[in-house]
Amino acid sequence: MATIFIVDDEPTLHELYCDLLEMCGHDIVAEAYDGEEAVELLKTMDEPPEVVIMDHRMPGKDGIETTKELLEINPDLKIIFASADKAVKDDALALGACDFLSKPFPIDDLLTEIEELIAAV
Repeated sequence: MATIFIVDDEPTLHELYCDLLEMCGHDIVAEAYDGEEAVELLKTMDEPPEVVIMDHRMPGKDGIETTKELLEINPDLKIIFASADKAVKDDALALGACDFLSKPFPIDDLLTEIEELIAAV
């Protein structure tokens, strides 16, 4: 199973992601509620997460800028962009996100994507 870092400004989504992903055997190793917090947390981690779930619309640094900075710190991060803002899909993928899930999405789509990313390692 995967180690996962959740980056989203919505506390209820953190709760949902944590509950569902942990029930499926994944380990939530970090949570950030904005882009700046995500960048700072990644810098302090001894082991990078296997998967980052990234929102776009957050206070301060948005998901595009955060993705760019996280990948500068660790170019091997596997980022799943999860956003209701479909207009940023191409930018997210061009920056290096592995996939874009349009909110709301079936949780099975997220689980499948995580499994595929881990299997590809």
